[in-house]
Amino acid sequence: MGSRSLDSGKATVSGRKYSKCVILPANENMVPEALEKRNQNWTVRTRVANDLIIQVGDSSFQLHKLAMVSKSEYLNRLVFQKRSNGAKDTLPKIQIESCPGGSEIFELVVKFCYGMKVDLTASNIAPVHCAAHFLEMSDDLEQGNLISKTEAFLSFVLFTAWKDIFRVLKSCEPISLWAMKLQILQRCSDAIAWKACIDPKLFTLSENDAISLNVLANDAENFIHKGIAENWWFEDVSCLRIDHFVEVIKSIKKKGVRSKLVGSCVAYWTEKWISGPENLPNHLTHHLLRVTTESLIRILPEEENSISANFLLHLLKLGIMMRISFDLLNEVGKKIALKLENCRVSDLLVKNYGNDCTVYDVGTVTRVVEAYVSSMLKNPTPKLPVVGKLVDGYLALVSRDDKLSVEQFRSLAEALPNDARYCHDTLYTAIDTYLKAHPRLTEEERVSVCTAMDYHKLSQEGLKHATRNDRLPVNITTRLILLEQVNMARSMTSTGSYYQRTKTQAIIKVNKCLGNQWMTSRNEIKMMRKEVDSMKMQLNELQKCKMQIQRRAKGCLI
Repeated sequence: MGSRSLDSGKATVSGRKYSKCVILPANENMVPEALEKRNQNWTVRTRVANDLIIQVGDSSFQLHKLAMVSKSEYLNRLVFQKRSNGAKDTLPKIQIESCPGGSEIFELVVKFCYGMKVDLTASNIAPVHCAAHFLEMSDDLEQGNLISKTEAFLSFVLFTAWKDIFRVLKSCEPISLWAMKLQILQRCSDAIAWKACIDPKLFTLSENDAISLNVLANDAENFIHKGIAENWWFEDVSCLRIDHFVEVIKSIKKKGVRSKLVGSCVAYWTEKWISGPENLPNHLTHHLLRVTTESLIRILPEEENSISANFLLHLLKLGIMMRISFDLLNEVGKKIALKLENCRVSDLLVKNYGNDCTVYDVGTVTRVVEAYVSSMLKNPTPKLPVVGKLVDGYLALVSRDDKLSVEQFRSLAEALPNDARYCHDTLYTAIDTYLKAHPRLTEEERVSVCTAMDYHKLSQEGLKHATRNDRLPVNITTRLILLEQVNMARSMTSTGSYYQRTKTQAIIKVNKCLGNQWMTSRNEIKMMRKEVDSMKMQLNELQKCKMQIQRRAKGCLI
């Protein structure tokens, strides 16, 4: 597909490859001898003296009224106004401050008006098209004017060349308002969405990396051999600026692309552009990140399982840092809460940045767990213990961090209701790990760490380990030892009346300890542990005797 031409009088549009064409006006009013440039000044040399100066930004153009006003209704009005208000013996000067593309694009407009060749490419077609609209260069003035020429080439680019669409979008960044007004952004987004949702087996790759829509019979097999996946368009789309990316995602959603694929594309873009918000050099960057974060949240797919919990946690963390709107933060928090029942501990790991922070962001996870509990109160779920196990596993992992505060640990441990844990062994492991990693805690802080643990829900193995754990606070250890004494006293009682005296002595010891409620001495705790060991030996002897009596009784019956 080497060239294309559009005939309108003398007008031609020809293209070599996909991204370039040459245009000429329909009527060549005036053939210039030269277009000279000195510094920021352009001068068109003809046999007729210049009678018009147009200032575009910092650049000036010495031109001719006839060549310019015959193509531009906008310049026609300005020249007429100058003629009505200004002196007739002075050279009229027109100031244009907001011409799309500035002086560089206006130079192409001047060339067109003078009948010179104008090279249009995917990188300049959008600003030239916008400038033509700004200057009102329509076919009402002259058939084959600049608006219709650029429109023809723009449509051609959007229909054929994949890579060129992104070049068009890139060129729209300095002229976003005009590009939106003339729907160039929308048309580019729709073109990308249309090609992204078409079965990629229908595409062939051209030599300049553009994707052609020529469907050939053998393309499907070639495509499979090239190993191109359904996310082949991610890399190109991820190069877009956030506002252009948002428009593309909206168009892709409308085309019915699978929500999981859309979610993966959003995550891909975010990972590429926001690898870590630890460096915020100035307020402008902070503001840009805030707007970007809010935009990303708004385009997230609504469908369940369309995006991972870990990515949503990163997005929530970023939103908290950027202080985005409360409603958007809640929206992300609810999305993650709905996923907790199917999460693994690794899904909750979101790194912090900075030397004074914990390794992982425990606060954000706590916020999500609280959101889950809040939603669960409205709609009770039988999977609450699953989330309890998840949280305890997460606590056991992050508790090794020496920068994790008591308040952070306790807030997450207590975020779940009592019925979220059938057994507290994993929570106990997390507490023990935390106490081991923070040896300088005060007794009061140790007690605070243990608040969420219910020692009645420890297994026998957990209880046995806890009663001998000197890292636990004194009052917790006392409770655990007393509990073990009571349990053994009950076991002794259940062996029968053969050793009634021993049983009575054990119960007296337990009652004595219960009377001395909160023990404060480590020596007393050691004595209690010795008593427990002694009671265990007595209990073993009782059980042996009981078994012997039962055997003898059975022998007598025989």
